[in-house]
Amino acid sequence: MADRLYLLNPGWFDGQGGPWFCPAGAVIEGVLGFYPRLREELQVTYLDHPRPRPAVVAEVGEEHQGCPILVIDETVDWPAARISVETGRRFLQDEAIIPYLTARYGIGRPHP
Repeated sequence: MADRLYLLNPGWFDGQGGPWFCPAGAVIEGVLGFYPRLREELQVTYLDHPRPRPAVVAEVGEEHQGCPILVIDETVDWPAARISVETGRRFLQDEAIIPYLTARYGIGRPHP
């Protein structure tokens, strides 16, 4: 099964106003823009902001619905991955995603 990336659609409203976008998701979108082939190699799914987010809950459980989230292919060993207690699947969130994409897919690294 391919790595599965979940991102939030932009332009949502909540109790604090809006429209909003996810800053961490915008960084991942930038990486996808720099390396368009990633869209072919990853399974990318866009979700609306309100919770629950059933697609993510099915992957890693209710506790880890924050996006962006990358659910790692079961055949890949990545020591920094977190493990869902509910499903046993390994995943990365936010800034932990880019080092994985760099190592696994051979894209550039962010400059320090």
